Amino acid sequence: MNNKRSKIVVLTGAGISAESGLKTFRDSGGLWEGHDVTQVATPQAWAKDRALVLEFYNQRRKQALEVKPNPGHLALAELEKHFEVYIVTQNIDALHEKAGSTNVLHLHGEISKVRSTIDSNLVYELDGWELKEGDTCEKGSQLRPHIVWFGEAVPMMEPAIEQVLTADIFIVAGTSLVVYPAAGLLDFVDAEVPKFVVDPKIPEIASGNNFYLYEEPASTGLPKIKDHLIEKYL
Repeated sequence: MNNKRSKIVVLTGAGISAESGLKTFRDSGGLWEGHDVTQVATPQAWAKDRALVLEFYNQRRKQALEVKPNPGHLALAELEKHFEVYIVTQNIDALHEKAGSTNVLHLHGEISKVRSTIDSNLVYELDGWELKEGDTCEKGSQLRPHIVWFGEAVPMMEPAIEQVLTADIFIVAGTSLVVYPAAGLLDFVDAEVPKFVVDPKIPEIASGNNFYLYEEPASTGLPKIKDHLIEKYL
């Protein structure tokens, strides 16, 4: 492998954000203050109770602004000093960016951004944490969270697949690999590529040749993987 040109692609999920203090649906049994995920994170929920959906994302946005990257995020950022690193994340927070990672692809959108309800190409960085009813895009339509809701297409899957197909090393951190289509990215990794998986509960799908398993949180496992990769490939 050509040291600095070795390409690492990383898939991260809710587990790494949870370690920084961000609540996840999975942590609370799919509930948020008594509301099922279908009541706050679907197109149907938006149509039925816009105020509730806005409040849900306002509170998540407010919390996301308060948390800090953990050692797992920082380890991935440090790998950029030595490798070509691309992060594909299921998370909507900006903790990877805060840690210093520069190539981050958000599969499910970004909590800090909002977009037009009539033109999905009109995306804006929200100033602060609150999006209100009556906040409109330049075309006059209500703004919505720039999030891929359950039941919606995942437009960033194709770019993610393109990155995975050319990976020299693949890392999975903080995800159960049960949420599709993101979990399907593993199918696009070449069989010969070393695959490092770190999670307190190793997904059943992570088995076979060239799998290296770290049954622990991302905050402790990723620094170990970082040290291993630097020692082995540099």
